[in-house]
Amino acid sequence: MKQRKGNSMFTGIIEEIGTLENIGSGSLTIHAAKVLEDVHLGDSIAVNGVCLTVTGFSNNHFQVDVMPETLRRSSLGRLKKGGRVNLERAMAADGRFGGHIVSGHIDDTGTITRKQREGNAVWVTIECGSGLLRYIAEKGSITIDGISLTVAALTDAGFQVSIIPHTGGETTLLEKEPGDIVNLETDILAKYMERLMLPREALEPQAEQSGGIDLDFLRENGF
Repeated sequence: MKQRKGNSMFTGIIEEIGTLENIGSGSLTIHAAKVLEDVHLGDSIAVNGVCLTVTGFSNNHFQVDVMPETLRRSSLGRLKKGGRVNLERAMAADGRFGGHIVSGHIDDTGTITRKQREGNAVWVTIECGSGLLRYIAEKGSITIDGISLTVAALTDAGFQVSIIPHTGGETTLLEKEPGDIVNLETDILAKYMERLMLPREALEPQAEQSGGIDLDFLRENGF
C-alpha cells in the first residue's frame, strides 16, 4: 500500500466534475473517473477546492474523510447526495503549472450575489468578509471552489470574476445561483508577504513581550 505524505499543491485547473454518491458520518464517497487513473491510498484530491485524503477507492469512486473543522470552514457540509463537485489531483512534480499556487486550505466561504452575461462570458459577483478581502487584488488570483480565476474587479463588499465558456463548461461554478455558498482560497503569496512585514515584536509570544510585572506595568495600570 503506497502512502503519500507532506503538504500537497494544486494549480486550480479542474480535471473533472465528480458526483457525490454518499455522505457518511465524517466521510464522503464521490463518483469519478479521471482522478482515479493513478490513485493511491493517502493521495490528496481537492474537492471544491478542499484538500482531502483518499481513504478508499474502486474503479469508479473514492472515499475521503472530512473532519468537523473542514465542514465549519468550507461549504462541504452543505453538499447533498447527487451534487456535482470540482476535482483536481495534487500537482505532479513534472506537471505543467497552468493556474497558480493553491494549497487546498480554504480561507473562508463567500456568497454569490449576482450573475450577469456579457457577450460570451458571465460575470459572477461574490461577497466575502473584509478580513478576506484584504488579500484580494484586482487582476490577482483567487480560487473559487477549487477553480483558479483572475479577479476582474473589486467591490465594496467583495469581488467579481468573468467566466469564459471553457471554464463554465468544465466546472460547476455557473451551475450555482445567487445565494449559493462557495469556497474561497486567496493567493498564498499575499498571506506570506503580510507575515514577513510584521514587526518582530508581533511574532514573539506575549509573555516574552511583556517581560512580566514590573514598576512600569503597575504605573500604566493605575497602581
